[in-house]
Amino acid sequence: MKAHRILALLAAAALALPGIANAQTTLRVVMNSDLKIFDPIWTTAFIVRNHAYMIYDTLFALDGDLKIKPQMVEKWDVSDDRLVWTFTLRDGLAFSDGAPVTTEDVLASLKRWSARDTLGQILYSKMAKAEAIDARTFRFTLKEKTGVVLQALAKPSGGTYIMPRRVAETDPYKQITDYTGSGPFILKTDETRAGAKTVYVRNPNYKPRAEPPSGLAGGKVVKVDRVEWLAISDQQTAVNALLANEIDMISQPPHDLYGLLKKDKNVELVTLIKWGGQYIFRFNQLFKPFDNAKIRQALLYAFTQKDVLDATIGDPEYYRICKAMFICDTPYATTAGFADKYEGNIAKAKELLKEGGYDGTPVVLLQSTDLDVLTNVAPVAKAAMEKIGMKVDMQSSDWQTVVSRRARKETPDKGGWNAMITSTGGVDSLDPLTYNFIGANCDKAWFGWPSDDEITKLRQAFADEPDEVRRKEIVEKIQLRAAENPTHAFLGQYTDAAAIRRNVTGAVASPVPVFWNIEKK
Repeated sequence: MKAHRILALLAAAALALPGIANAQTTLRVVMNSDLKIFDPIWTTAFIVRNHAYMIYDTLFALDGDLKIKPQMVEKWDVSDDRLVWTFTLRDGLAFSDGAPVTTEDVLASLKRWSARDTLGQILYSKMAKAEAIDARTFRFTLKEKTGVVLQALAKPSGGTYIMPRRVAETDPYKQITDYTGSGPFILKTDETRAGAKTVYVRNPNYKPRAEPPSGLAGGKVVKVDRVEWLAISDQQTAVNALLANEIDMISQPPHDLYGLLKKDKNVELVTLIKWGGQYIFRFNQLFKPFDNAKIRQALLYAFTQKDVLDATIGDPEYYRICKAMFICDTPYATTAGFADKYEGNIAKAKELLKEGGYDGTPVVLLQSTDLDVLTNVAPVAKAAMEKIGMKVDMQSSDWQTVVSRRARKETPDKGGWNAMITSTGGVDSLDPLTYNFIGANCDKAWFGWPSDDEITKLRQAFADEPDEVRRKEIVEKIQLRAAENPTHAFLGQYTDAAAIRRNVTGAVASPVPVFWNIEKK
């Protein structure tokens, strides 16, 4: 009854608002987290990235086979020396307010994106000039050749979301407040309520590509009138609502409820993100004790991937122990530097902790409580840390609070942090350029702000190297250095499934949950 009451109230509230007709087709979805931040440049949180693909489009995108395809771009040319890249936008592109998308908007969006994104930083470090030729044509003139131009522009997380120039000129370290977008949906700010729901409607000014959808590429044709992301933090309540036909989809139900969902003939479990995810324990290197490499190394030995995966996923069908930083069974998979890690070697961990001079400094460990896929990781990590003699202050909150707090550089006793738990998509972890957690360029690095000149130089060498054999050699060097001077611990791989009622069809397999092409009958 709890789910029924929640959904009944939401439905009544929606019908009471002006401009919402009963005849509209509304897709009601429970996502993996409530959405409280709306700026995808300000944070890399998956729920914010998912939101970005609702209201923004990108220049290029990865299709269902992870191949780079043009999206907002119609055509592009590269000079023989590969230093001059010229791009032409598709004709008729418009923002949700009806204004045309121009190259001035594109260049401003790219500039803001490159200030925060690690791959954008690598690309712009090679840039001599980025200029508008006319309203639909822009050009990159590079100082040096690089192999990352299209890879950067097609990045699936932390992507090149195109905003109006007036919005894109916002300081990249401040959140935007204008959500005019270039994508297939419009955010209804007047109906969106934190802790209740986020509302999107079809963007009538969006011009989809002509080809079928594939991953994040192809035609983004919206076939429902509205999409509502409902904030139901209790997953059992969400599942009950799905079984009662009060909602249409759960993007990431907990694995321990799969059995219940499989029993209902009206519900289907579908693995839409086939590349899965990877668990991450992130160190904050600004403060004791994780400013010391030996102490960080100690945790690589203390942690056990199987303990984490059993506590979070449970079913071995949906998880994999993997000591390859860049995901097992991929082109750059190697266990170099990590073959002896993640096996609960307590004696070795204690030895390193002593060598690092650990003095009992409490570790403020952030735990999110509303993401089932993450919630149990922190207690397992805490137990392993305490087993080797560390003091741990595990502080619990919802995920959006963790997302806000992880950006703070204050000391842990003044609202900062020492360690946090997150996850990353397998498709975002395939090489040293797309994998945020290996970036080690100080203030420009992902939260935790590691600094390592050797890793930074190796990543740049990987970006510049066209030969695949040599690239694999560089990846091994990066992993060996990361084992010596860790930026994070990676705690195993997993996959999950979306739960969808069978009257909802057309869900696209994609690196990111997307809602174009979906029909509701």
